[in-house]
Amino acid sequence: MTVQLVGAGPGEADLLTVRAARAIAAAEVVVFDRLVDRSVLDLISPMADRHDVGKTPGQSSSQEATNELLIELGRSGRRVVRLKGGDPFVFGRGGEEALALTSAGVAFEIIPGLSSSLSGPLAAGIPVTHRGISRGVTIVTGHLIDGECNSFVRLANPELTLVVLMGVAHRAEIARQLVLGGLTPDTPVAVIERAYTASQRTVRTTLQRLGNTDIANPAIIVIGAVAAMSLNDITTELATAAW
Repeated sequence: MTVQLVGAGPGEADLLTVRAARAIAAAEVVVFDRLVDRSVLDLISPMADRHDVGKTPGQSSSQEATNELLIELGRSGRRVVRLKGGDPFVFGRGGEEALALTSAGVAFEIIPGLSSSLSGPLAAGIPVTHRGISRGVTIVTGHLIDGECNSFVRLANPELTLVVLMGVAHRAEIARQLVLGGLTPDTPVAVIERAYTASQRTVRTTLQRLGNTDIANPAIIVIGAVAAMSLNDITTELATAAW
């Protein structure tokens, strides 16, 4: 059998692809992460085995252990779905799991999902690119590496939108480095918590205030001019200048 690496999308089950929904319903074993919405898990057959390998602060499954579990299950002859929030290949370690399966001689299929990095901002009416406002988008993780926030100084560009995943804990340092890199302290910031769920919340702030803004995981941080926009609000003033 083939292990299916399935993207669960950014939130509720109606944002799944049709192929993903079919794979989940047909699975005999499902290995899932903590950010997969409850409505998606409800699609799993009551007869299927479930393995929760979600990573939480202070208590988590190692990636190596998850890889070994997938290999073991993939060799069992059952229909196996590896379910990850958003898209497994955008900071979801889907590539690592695919390589582990390949090394073990276990076949796999990729079923992509809507990445929260692009679809999450839309839950707040924010397009990550918009003519006359943002020429492009950069997607990064906010996890610290060797004491640096992924060198955010080099990512400061007022013509681009910056989308930060897993950046809540280090938001003050991220903001400091971006200002150091040349962004103005009043650069708009939007934080979308729990996008496309019943408890979704959007917080609007600026780089200067981001470090002291009360926000909680899971959240997507959008930095740049588009963060002041809301396509859900008819009073939003859109820029009309062409590039």
